[in-house]
Amino acid sequence: MRRTLLATLLLVSVSAPALAEGTLRIGLQEDPDVLDPHRARTFVGRMIFTSLCDKLVDVAPDLTIVPQLATEWSFDEAGTRLTFKLRPDATFQDGTKLDAAAVKANIERAKSLPDSLRKSELTSVASVEAPDAQTVVMNLSKPDATLLAQLSDRAGMILAPSAFETFADKPVCSGPYSFVSRTQNDRIVLRKNPAHYDAANYHFDELVFLPIPDTTVRLANLQSGDIDMLERLAPNDIAAVEGDPNLRFLQAAGTGFVEFRFNVANGERAKEPFGSDKRIRQAFQLSIDRNVINEVVGFGTFEPAQQPFPPASPYYNQSIPVVQRDVERAKALLKEAGHERVSVEMAFGNSTTSQQIAELVQAMAAEAGFDVTLRPTEFAAMQQEMQSGNFQMAQIGWSGRVDPDGNVHQFMTCKGSLNDGKYCNPEVDRLLNEARTVTDQTARKALYDQVQAITQDEMPSMDIYYQPRAFALRASLDGFTAHPDGMIRLRGVMLKP
Repeated sequence: MRRTLLATLLLVSVSAPALAEGTLRIGLQEDPDVLDPHRARTFVGRMIFTSLCDKLVDVAPDLTIVPQLATEWSFDEAGTRLTFKLRPDATFQDGTKLDAAAVKANIERAKSLPDSLRKSELTSVASVEAPDAQTVVMNLSKPDATLLAQLSDRAGMILAPSAFETFADKPVCSGPYSFVSRTQNDRIVLRKNPAHYDAANYHFDELVFLPIPDTTVRLANLQSGDIDMLERLAPNDIAAVEGDPNLRFLQAAGTGFVEFRFNVANGERAKEPFGSDKRIRQAFQLSIDRNVINEVVGFGTFEPAQQPFPPASPYYNQSIPVVQRDVERAKALLKEAGHERVSVEMAFGNSTTSQQIAELVQAMAAEAGFDVTLRPTEFAAMQQEMQSGNFQMAQIGWSGRVDPDGNVHQFMTCKGSLNDGKYCNPEVDRLLNEARTVTDQTARKALYDQVQAITQDEMPSMDIYYQPRAFALRASLDGFTAHPDGMIRLRGVMLKP
């Protein structure tokens, strides 16, 4: 496989740079976790990294892999040696050169850092070479059909090696905007990097990211002009935005999903009935009507999901229908498991939408014999609790990846970096690891179909709906495109006069 960077992307614009346009203020649904791509796991963190840290490759709106720091790449015939050519004009925000040695150091850090969440994404990379300043060679232990997609995200973000030790507090990266400051749960400020190779196409002096969990408050800030853009517009606010001549609504079909993740083997809380008996989780699924969530909370935009692959994916399994609500069957399964009623705690990020879903699920499940208690938590803190095993069930979203592996492997394999419930089935591991090495789409889909035959029964998680990517912005903000991955890409975005 080989891609070549178009001249219009490779060369910095020779036209006079546009005048910078002051500050762009962006409302986020929650505060991100650590600002270190190798340690981070939040969706909103990826939005900030999009402006802060360039990657080896990026994802286009049609979900194809396109150049960014790498101008071209190729695999050898065996598929075990991947060679990148780097653009010659890239630098870090501290002025140091971004070269092959820096890329090598980044991949090695992502693989070896004790708390790195990128390890399972890079397991196929056995070693990295930097034969010259513009050439990076990744030697793979086996062919890896997923690797380019992984490198289009946090695994492929290139950090300044000089800042490795202090990166979470003082990030120094390779993107068009440099880190200025962070006030936890209040704001993150970035400033334009004039030395960036594509600086002429970034038109704001400063970016301010503001976490505003309440959707009503977030929209009110947009309507009043206190912010210029917001992500994840609440479905019930779409009509208000479309009816306001000063605002604009944009939406793209997403690659991700929202699910209930269950603790089946992570510590003491997994030993309670809900985590230890799949029949109870199956009964819980039968107590929930996904379409009610779609209509009541999503206003028809939350397409019900039964699997981690969206319908547009070639890996979507049409023989797996969405499970319909059946309260009597749910009660019968509970009785078979030896229970009349089961208590379970649901953790969720303290956003308006998550709260609405949690309350709706609580009411539906109660009719089948589930006493659901709700635990709203700041989103990054909830993720830490999940990692430590302090949860029974959590409502959590995944932004999705262009390669199907990114939607299952790290959640379902025994040592997956995001397997918070510690689900472990050696056969699932075998199938998912084999799928990473298969490039034929039909053969690969057959492996994922086998995985789903197992996981739909054992239920380490329950998909709820596919996430749309909904944005609202000032009508005068021009050039912004809603991407399926939900990232905020600001190249070419400017305020119209």
